[in-house]
This record gives sequence, structure tokens and C-alpha cells, in this order.
Amino acid sequence: MPENTKPVVGFIGLGDQGAPMAQAIADNGYELRVWARRPESLKVLEGHPHTVAASVAELAAACDVIGLCLRTDEDNVQVATEGGLLANMRRGAVLVNHGTGLPQEARHLTELAAPYGVDVVDAPVSGGHAVAVARQLTTIVGGDSQVVERVRPVFETFSKEVIHVGGAGSGQFGKLFNNTLMMMNHKNVLDVLRLAADLELPIPSLLEVLRSGSASSFALQAIGPSVTSENVHHLMPLELIDMGLFSGAVESLGTAAQPVIDRAVAGAQELDQLTTLVGA
Repeated sequence: MPENTKPVVGFIGLGDQGAPMAQAIADNGYELRVWARRPESLKVLEGHPHTVAASVAELAAACDVIGLCLRTDEDNVQVATEGGLLANMRRGAVLVNHGTGLPQEARHLTELAAPYGVDVVDAPVSGGHAVAVARQLTTIVGGDSQVVERVRPVFETFSKEVIHVGGAGSGQFGKLFNNTLMMMNHKNVLDVLRLAADLELPIPSLLEVLRSGSASSFALQAIGPSVTSENVHHLMPLELIDMGLFSGAVESLGTAAQPVIDRAVAGAQELDQLTTLVGA
């Protein structure tokens, strides 16, 4: 049997998004090592080849690439520093941040890793849980181009597209601009359908026209299949968190970004009204 020359991949953060990503990595022939604060989190990997590390330090020492899919920038820094991740990673290893956060913090993590000889890539993903399960995510990458090419095959295990935007922090900018435009489009859909309702037009038939015609967008297509009355109140606060991040990411622009921010925030705040209007 030929020796496996693929890099050993570590993963921390087995939530709705991270779990199917880790599964895809393992199923594509990479030696996967994982660590979790709560042992019950590891159940999602049953049936997928993996090794559980006893500690962050043990994981760090064994891996060539380590992906983090954690909730906040603060979580990343805590694991990387206080958790001992950077101190135990090999020189030349790559640390990947798959979470959504501030571009400024992505650059900060790169700076923290530099003294250890560890390369950092910010690679947030777009598509949600169902798309992650289908292994059709869009992975939006910021970092040194040579480092990105080294880890691209890992990303391709769970992605339909891997897009290198630019240097450190660019992946986060790409993700936040993507999310912001989607929320603005939700507001556009709601405004148009409210007018249609006032005219007593049949909303289901009109939706079919909009989804099939030149007005279609991902935001429009998602109402019903991905955004429903059952999950909308879970999605709304997450979208507002993203808008807080976007506001922080573009604060150097002053008031120039405010109209965009206001419309996107309105789209997030009124998302439940959209699902009600279309009966999703």
C-alpha cells in the first residue's frame, strides 16, 4: 500500500458548519485529528476515520494543517495562545481560521503566529449547514498565495469554489461583504412583495416569476428551502452579529458605509416578516 503523503489535518470546532467539513476531510483520505472541549461533540465523527487528541498541545504537535471553526475571534486567540496551540505547532505548519470575524483580527492572528514560524490563512465559508453537508461550500480565503495553494486541496474536500481574495484579512472581508449584500437583498425582496400584497397579487405565483426570471438571487431562492418560520428566529441574531462585524470592518470609511449597513440591518431585523409573507 502506498504511503499517504497528504498532510495530517487537525480540526477544532465541530458545530453545524465544522462537523461536515471535518467529515469531508476525513472521507477524502486525510489523516484527521480532532480535539473538543466536550466529548459529546465528537459523536458527529462516528463512521468517519479520525483520531482524538487528549489536548490542544497534542493535536498541535501532530498536525501539518489545523482548522479552527469557532464562534468568535476571541475563541481563536484563546485557543492559539492560552490553549497552547501556537506554542506546540510545527514550524511551517498552517493554522486556518474558518470562522467569521474581523479582518483586523485575522491579521492579528497572523502576527501572533509569526514568531512560531506558523503560517495563518483566514478562510471563512459561505453556504450554511445543508450546503456544508453537500460539500458545496464557497471558501473565501485570505493569506499568502503560496500558503493558500498548499492548503487548497484540503478546502476542496468540502467546497464547490475556493476563492483566494488577497492577503491576510481579505477572506473575512469577502465573507462579510457577501453576507451584507444577501441581507440587503432580503430587504429588497420584502419591499417588493409588500407592494404585491397591497395590490392583492398572488404571492406564490409572483415568487415563481421572481425566482425564475432575471430578478432571482440567492437570498430569494433561500426563502423556504433554507430560511423558514422554524429557523428564522435563530438566523436573525446571527445575521445581526455579522452586521456588527461588518460595521467594525469598514469603520475606517466613516459614514460612507452607513446606508449599506442600515439596509442590511433592516433585512436581518425583518427576516421573520418575509417568511410570514411568503408562508415559508
